[in-house]
This record gives sequence, structure tokens and C-alpha cells, in this order.
Amino acid sequence: MKTDDFNFDLPEELIAQYPTGERGTSRLFVLDRKNHRHIHTMVTQIRDFVEPGTVMVFNDSRVRKARLYGEACDTQAKVEFLLLAPLPAAARQPRVEPLPQVASQSSVAPQARVDPMSKTATSVASTPSSSSFAPLAVSTVWRAICNKNRRQRIGREYIFPGDLKGRVIDGNNDEKIIEFESPVGDDYLDAYGHVPLPPYIKREDEAVDEERYQNIYARVDGSAACATAGLHFTDAILDSLRAAGIDLEWVTLHVGLGTFLPVRAENIEDHNMHEEWYTVPEKTALAVNKAKAEGRKVLAVGTTSIRTLESAWGPDGLAVGPNNTSIFIYPGYQFKVVDQLFTNFHTPKSTLVMLVSAFAGKDEILNAYKEAVRERYRFFSYGDAMLIL
Repeated sequence: MKTDDFNFDLPEELIAQYPTGERGTSRLFVLDRKNHRHIHTMVTQIRDFVEPGTVMVFNDSRVRKARLYGEACDTQAKVEFLLLAPLPAAARQPRVEPLPQVASQSSVAPQARVDPMSKTATSVASTPSSSSFAPLAVSTVWRAICNKNRRQRIGREYIFPGDLKGRVIDGNNDEKIIEFESPVGDDYLDAYGHVPLPPYIKREDEAVDEERYQNIYARVDGSAACATAGLHFTDAILDSLRAAGIDLEWVTLHVGLGTFLPVRAENIEDHNMHEEWYTVPEKTALAVNKAKAEGRKVLAVGTTSIRTLESAWGPDGLAVGPNNTSIFIYPGYQFKVVDQLFTNFHTPKSTLVMLVSAFAGKDEILNAYKEAVRERYRFFSYGDAMLIL
């Protein structure tokens, strides 16, 4: 299958450069596959389309202010770096902010999961693999991408804010490995970093982005970009879903290069996804497995949630605990867990538009996108939303 098969025409003025005036006021394009209809409404009306008993799964990863500007010591050129993830060096556990009504995300104690053919929970031990322990939060060594990537050769040194020195110690055409003279973590990034807005937002980050480019339920620091499907939700919308008998659950996937690296291969089968870290709490696994056993719907909020759920599914249902995933979902994939999807409108020829095409059908998605263009929907991170039923 060709990458160009997932291209579509999009007027530049439909690429949202700012969020809506208030959170939760976006439009909602409902793609009803069963009844072969499209409905144009507002995100505030989502509860009207989700059945009671549905399990909605959100990604609670929190975006770091991971964009840093450095000055090359040899040329004084300004270089923009996006820090993706720390690598082993001096480290501590991820900073986690408390979130009411969300179960503990510990994955060390014995866990429980439900046999998908039974409604009975059984106790099992969760033993993370050596590659899937909780990611670092502070280190002197970071994976990064940068503008003018090919020019940033190994050994080149930079001065970062706060008179912090760093240098490239390894890398390739996709990413670099940066070593700093002092540990860099959330405290440093909060003080000197910038909100990592995607490149199609043609402006510098502003004060509004610190609030609006972050989901209200985000609690686990670690993402280099926002899981933007969640940007539409307010406390009032979440409360309305709970009141309608819809179960809200949480996973964590730290968004990195695997999510937003462009597809450069001519054939999509030749594209390699980079690994991203995720974890599934016990409460979420129990809720999803029970729903599958009882024939109730599972609705993923965003492509990161769907990739987490599909990656964590195994012979005994949804597995508890942390792991890494490089899952690449494109047409032909058979979904095991997710029945419905709430998502944004995605960029042409991206892995994300390929994922939603796998979920709803390529022709169905591209036709819906054409209709969204005609109806003047706003696209991408700060744009409007789509609900695929």
C-alpha cells in the first residue's frame, strides 16, 4: 500500500493555529458506520452518542515543556531541540500529580485481570520486562530531535538557557543523543523549556498554550507532544459522561518519535515505528476485560490510547503493567479491543491517518475528511474532533 494513498487536499486556513475560545467548544463530526451516516454536532453532545456501560479509555500522560533553544558554540547559530526522553544516567521516578477518582497506577504488587470469556477476576503476578520499567525523569543524557538535523554533527557543543552546556554524542538522521553537563529534568524544563507545539502551528508558544496544550486529566510527566484528542474534554463533559453510566478509565503512553515521525517510505509496510513506553493500570484492565466479556463497547480516546490497548492485549485479555510498543496500525489490521474511537483530524500521509483508516476504512475516512473540509472543520491538534462509532 502506498503512502500517497493517504494524502488529501487541505486548505491551509483550516489548520487550527490556536485553541477555541473555551475548552470544550469544538465541533464534533460523528461517523456512524453501522447506520452509514454523518452527523455534525458539538463535543458537548458526545454523551448522546455513547451507550451506557461503554468503557472510555483516556491517556493521562502529561506534556513536558520539552522544546529548548541552544546556541552552537562554534557558529552561534540558534538550534531548536525537542527532548524526547531521558536515557540512563542520574535518574528519579516520574513526577506524578494526584488525580481524584483514578486508581493507583502501581505495577509492582500482584495484579488482577479478567479472563475475557469469564466475568471472574483472577489474581496474577505482574513482572515487567527489563526493557519496560518506568521511564527516567531526570538525566544528563537525552534523546532529541532538532531542526537542521543533519548539520548537528557528533561532538558539536551548545549553550542552553541557564548557562547549561551540552553536546551531541551520538545520533542519526531521525534523532540525536545530547549529553548535558548537569542533569536535566522537569524542574529545568519548567523553568527554561517551551511548550512543544507541532510544526504546523506556525507561531511561537504563548501563555495560552501552557494551559490549553495539556489535557485536564494529565498527571504523569513524560510526553514530548500532547495526546490531543483529550484537549476537548472539560470537567463538565467528563461528569456528564459518568452521569450517563459511562465508565472512564486511564492508561499512560508517553508520546514520542513513534507517534509523530513522518512516513518517508514509498510503501507504508516499509515504515519503522519507534518504541514508546506505556502502562496499563489494574483497574483499567479489569474494566476493559469485563466489558469485552459482557459484550459492552470499549471506546478509545485518541490514537495513543488505541495503540496502548491493542499493544497490551494478549491471550488472557488486557495485560496489567508497563511495556514498550512500536505497533504500527494500518489498513488490514484486525482490532482486538477497541470498538469505537474519539480522535482529531490528522495530517495527510501520517501514521495517524493510516490508523483511523484501518479502523473505519480508508475510503470512508478520506470521504469524511473531504466533507469536513467542505464544512470548514478545523484540523489537527487545536482543531475539531471526530467520533467513529
